[in-house]
Amino acid sequence: MGFGFSFRFWLPGLALLTACSPSPNKQIQRENIQQSAPAKNVILLIGDGMGLAQISAALYSQDGPLALERFPITGAHKPYASNDLITDSAAGATAFSAGVKTYNGAVGVDTDSMPVTTILEEAEERGLATGLVATSSITHATPAAFIAHVKSRKQMEDIALFFLETEIDLFVGGGLRYFSDRSQDERNLVDELREKGWQVYTHLDHELEELEPGTSSNFAYFSANDQPLPRSQGRIHLPHATQMASAFLKAHSEEGFFLMVEGAQIDWGGHAHASDYIVSEMLDFDRAVAEALDFAQAEGQPLVLVTADTAPGGYALNPGSTPDSLITGLTTTDPQAHPVTVFAKRPRAELFSGIYENTEIYHRMRKALAWQE
Repeated sequence: MGFGFSFRFWLPGLALLTACSPSPNKQIQRENIQQSAPAKNVILLIGDGMGLAQISAALYSQDGPLALERFPITGAHKPYASNDLITDSAAGATAFSAGVKTYNGAVGVDTDSMPVTTILEEAEERGLATGLVATSSITHATPAAFIAHVKSRKQMEDIALFFLETEIDLFVGGGLRYFSDRSQDERNLVDELREKGWQVYTHLDHELEELEPGTSSNFAYFSANDQPLPRSQGRIHLPHATQMASAFLKAHSEEGFFLMVEGAQIDWGGHAHASDYIVSEMLDFDRAVAEALDFAQAEGQPLVLVTADTAPGGYALNPGSTPDSLITGLTTTDPQAHPVTVFAKRPRAELFSGIYENTEIYHRMRKALAWQE
């Protein structure tokens, strides 16, 4: 009887001791991370609105595995904003880019609307090449959070100015109108980029797949005047842009590179309550993930990360679904507060296991690059 009494109270004490003291396995893991070679390049792929239900729909909608299944390390981040349990893309992407929680709508600024340095800007300061690729306007919330500093994501023309003020090396996305048909100052930023020596092309003149940009000067491609078409309506450039951007940036700097690729329209499928839209965008994004993984395998294993800023729509695969016929439902068009999956492949991918704040994406990328905090 006495032994049983002691045992019942000893167990919680043991649990508390275990929780407070680093386990030998965790200590070994930290040592292994510290001893392993740091990443030289980072490819961060953001599937906007890509929750587990969206991944599941893509998984069951095609024969064979997804590229997402090639990742050996998975984790999850907590995506809430500073002012709301439900985040938006602007606050979520700012957490990734700068490691701070901020209010919904904020782009590259903190809760006091003060600019915060982004990982793209830090990479430029360290001599790395940098790039942004998106299936939205390049001034949209997610890509904007890596390069711009404005109080509201709606300030599209203000966001466009940062592409001339920041030493980014490549960008691909829509939003030509915010550069060439500006209401606030009548400047033509496309002409100004060309005057600075940029290679600038638009969807009006060339398909991206036709181009073979030289790596001695910076490169920009506008895929639409406003927002690019959905994949189902003919947009095909995301996987190619991912491969091209990776190769371009690698050749552009011997110091390494940072590239962010966004599959923006998974989220838009959720807002539209359109399951076919979600699935087609998920599969297109997964092909871009495959291009990043193939590049990494061939070119010295850059760190490849995949995650989402939000998972909207209350999307679900309902009873009666089969691989050939998904029965889906969406309870809301808004984002939700669920933790979001993170996928990582070496080097230092182990940093991204576990459950953590979305701001840790930024801090752990810096650790993977061996940048001092």
